[in-house]
Amino acid sequence: MSFLESLVFDERGLIPVVVQQVDTREVLMVAYMNREAIDLTLSTGKATYWSRSRSEIWVKGATSGHTQAVISLAADCDFDTLLLTVDQVAGACHTGDHTCFDRAITHPEVTA
Repeated sequence: MSFLESLVFDERGLIPVVVQQVDTREVLMVAYMNREAIDLTLSTGKATYWSRSRSEIWVKGATSGHTQAVISLAADCDFDTLLLTVDQVAGACHTGDHTCFDRAITHPEVTA
């Protein structure tokens, strides 16, 4: 069975993707892909996702210029989540921030 045939998609045909910056290993964002988005990502080398809000394929940075050049794609041990390593140009978050994960939650029992 091939890598793509092993993937486990949810009932909507989607699989979550954790996106990581290649040089810093920082988690930039979490997105979703369907089979078409995976195929396009692998064939073009440009991170391509499924927009759940717009119900369409979108290439990261197509309108903003904040592109993600694909370095590698891996599946987790259950084949139900992907790790996409990229070289991010400018902000990864739709807010323009570098990462979607820059809002720390502080709690006395949680230390960084």
